[in-house]
Amino acid sequence: MSNLDASENGRFCCVLAANWCIGWVALCQTARITTSEVTTSMGKELDGKIFLLSGATEGIGKAAALDFARRGATLVLIGRNREKSERVVSELKSESGNEHIELLLGDLSRISEVRRIATEFKSKHDRLDVLVNNAGAIFTDRKLSGDGIEMTFALNHVAYFVLTIELLDVLKKTPGARIVSTSSGAHSRGNLDLDDVVKRERSYSGFEVYGSSKLANILFTRELGRKLEGTSVVANCFHPGFVQTGFGANNSGALAFLIKLGGILVARTPVKGAETLVWLATSDEAGKFNGEYFFDKKVGKRTRKARDDGFARDLWALTEKLILS
Repeated sequence: MSNLDASENGRFCCVLAANWCIGWVALCQTARITTSEVTTSMGKELDGKIFLLSGATEGIGKAAALDFARRGATLVLIGRNREKSERVVSELKSESGNEHIELLLGDLSRISEVRRIATEFKSKHDRLDVLVNNAGAIFTDRKLSGDGIEMTFALNHVAYFVLTIELLDVLKKTPGARIVSTSSGAHSRGNLDLDDVVKRERSYSGFEVYGSSKLANILFTRELGRKLEGTSVVANCFHPGFVQTGFGANNSGALAFLIKLGGILVARTPVKGAETLVWLATSDEAGKFNGEYFFDKKVGKRTRKARDDGFARDLWALTEKLILS
């Protein structure tokens, strides 16, 4: 935010603080940790199943990965930083006693990298029981990906879309396969202007842009669920609540302070935040749903825009055109 003068910086902080209070904190008051946590079965009921997870090196992704590993699943994690990712793989193996944990490295903000990751996965595995799209970030300053796409949209939506589409063939070959994507209650603060979402040249507010990307996750899941009708694959997304993770640590200033403050006041643990993810990925009950949005293992409230099937189709068409250009 160094390009803002003092008055603009003050106005930005006030708006951001208001968005925070109205958005995440208001949405996540119910997210305080209680005696409920992810119930981890020490059985091996996931033995023989293959899970591919992005965003699994910390936070809810890592908590879910540990649960899956303890239950016997073969895990393939997607990481960006080799040193950190290899450390997490080692930790998960040690804590779970499961040696069947693999790593694929790549930059999910680049379409070509996402496609390469999918190709590498399919070169080693002929089935995929669960795909977890969990990687994501928020950026206070506008920046473009290597493909010229606004970074939040590239990482939080386009990566989900490309990875899923590239893996649909192996998912459809796997009986009862599932796709689980991480969205957020912050979708209610998103506008998602399809005429400007790719570049964000008209205006930029980090929180609104993040909210729009989470709205895109819901719409993507809604349209994906419709397209999967008649197959054995189901796709759902969820709001994890406000969780104590490294989320937002890539920023500085007001946003980093507010996220840290929120972590102290209302955040739930990564294990609690992962509860719905684990449920969607493994429970018999969750397998009955398709194209839905959940919070705490129940169908969650969505804005009118998030329920708009026509808008979901328009977003799908835009994204499809974008990744082919």
